[in-house]
Amino acid sequence: MTRTAMMTLQSLLRHPAVQFVAFALAILCLPSLLAGGYLLNVFIFVGIHTMLALALNLLLGYAGQISLGHAAFFGLGAYASGVLTTTYGYNPWLIMLFAAGAVGLLAFAIGFPILNLKGHYLAMATLGFGIIVYIVFNETIDITGGPSGFPGIPNFSYGEFTFDSDLKNYYLIWGFTLVTMLLALNLVNSRIGRALRAIHDSEVAARVLGINVRLMKVQIFALSAIISSIAGSLYAHTMTFISPASFGFNFSVELVTMVIIGGLGSIYGSFLGAALLTLLPELLRTFQDYDIIVYGLLLILITMFMPGGLIRGVPAGVGFLLAKVRKNANA
Repeated sequence: MTRTAMMTLQSLLRHPAVQFVAFALAILCLPSLLAGGYLLNVFIFVGIHTMLALALNLLLGYAGQISLGHAAFFGLGAYASGVLTTTYGYNPWLIMLFAAGAVGLLAFAIGFPILNLKGHYLAMATLGFGIIVYIVFNETIDITGGPSGFPGIPNFSYGEFTFDSDLKNYYLIWGFTLVTMLLALNLVNSRIGRALRAIHDSEVAARVLGINVRLMKVQIFALSAIISSIAGSLYAHTMTFISPASFGFNFSVELVTMVIIGGLGSIYGSFLGAALLTLLPELLRTFQDYDIIVYGLLLILITMFMPGGLIRGVPAGVGFLLAKVRKNANA
């Protein structure tokens, strides 16, 4: 292959559309490589977690606004879908849209006062919101089932076709995830994305440039909540059972960890962080009682040696190794 052809190929591979198509094809072909239903079920969770990490990354990685209560929006979408479809018999698809709209409006309403805060004050405010929602899930036993959970949620269906198997649910979840990633890629590469980066770097400078900082922060907060709510609805109708334990403070912290480990301000980094933190506990089961120690050490090492996250650390590491190999080969 000539040098010109190589440069053309490299330029083509860097094109965002080509990268997304390659990623989507790999995801869609993955079930044929997975042995058994268990791994397929794990990758269903990877898809849901990718949506959630992506939603939080838009807020934290691009706009620079911390949130420790995003599990609450996830839970609100799940419980709205679960209760309204199971108890009252509404259509799951319509309720998913209704829940997303209602959660988005709630986030918009609370975003105006909350997003006036900065730093750890903002973190504490979002944490407080998450705790309130978690308590409501636990205490409204007649509606949500309380700590015992809410069973019997129907699967999604379209006519006679029902999403009642791991393979069907895999394509359902990842269909939504890929569409969300595509929309996010277009958003962050648009004028809005540039405005979010400006807010992340300096809110004062962003205001000088004519950006309505307060409105922009509230809008991205609401969009992040809408994506989280849709993920919650998908989770409820895929698992057919939900409980408050899935939407507590620990999960909010795990989402923040996914974003940081994967790479702040990166769409594909959200996938890498979600995949690592979802798959790692499964891979470490062989360590039995020591799995949590190994898990913690790995996260510490990644944070220390890959401060930019996996999305930047892995290519840098591969490039360093290739340079070493070439140097040794020429020696």
